[in-house]
Amino acid sequence: MAWKEVENKTNGAQYLEKEFVFKDFISTWAFMNKVALLAEKFGHHPDWSNSYNKLTIRLSSHDAGNIITDKDRNLANLIDKLDH
Repeated sequence: MAWKEVENKTNGAQYLEKEFVFKDFISTWAFMNKVALLAEKFGHHPDWSNSYNKLTIRLSSHDAGNIITDKDRNLANLIDKLDH
């Protein structure tokens, strides 16, 4: 599944969103750890939610007014290159 560009109609915030599905909770958590280390390295942190084997990641540049920037697109591309 590709990243979706989403706009919140209430406040105009924009973000990239993607849902990942894994075989179990441990696999999901392991992937979240990889993303966390990557995000920390690049100083750009995702908003995310996790329920058992499902992970939803949202990327938005809060410092640019909650819009999608190259930082979001670049992090999304790097996340896609991680083993999952």
